Amino acid sequence: MSHQELLQTRFPAAGLVFSDFRDNHRVHVPKERLVEVLTCLKTEGGFDMLVDITAVDYLEYENADDRFGVVYVLLNTSTGERTIVKTFVNDPDPTLPSMYPLWKSADWTEREVYDMYGIKFEGHPDLRRILMPDEFTAFPLRKDYPLKGRGERHNFPVITRSES
Repeated sequence: MSHQELLQTRFPAAGLVFSDFRDNHRVHVPKERLVEVLTCLKTEGGFDMLVDITAVDYLEYENADDRFGVVYVLLNTSTGERTIVKTFVNDPDPTLPSMYPLWKSADWTEREVYDMYGIKFEGHPDLRRILMPDEFTAFPLRKDYPLKGRGERHNFPVITRSES
């Protein structure tokens, strides 16, 4: 049984949207059903590896209904099959449940998405900045973040190549 058939059987009225592109199987999941769907894919579908979590800011996209898309890339290490699960969150409080209890590899990837986009993951054991300094107050991969910053870099120490 394919992962699409599995999910259609287990969640017939969940509002899942399936698509394929160049051997990539994708499913869009309402955020309210995210934990159930990802748990099913891991326990029943054999997707035992969370390869990556990333996000997309749709702020200036035409016909976009949501601000952020959060993308989970899963792998079934027995069959080599990959699937991409996508869900959406919005301001003022973009929050999703942490997938750390399902896959420990969510630890740093959720922190990176939080650091760059400001999307929070409830239940994450250590959700803090991983790439930017703690004093940094913005989220640099958001579309409304200016290319040259907001002047917040002026108080960061300059490190020369010989000191690094």
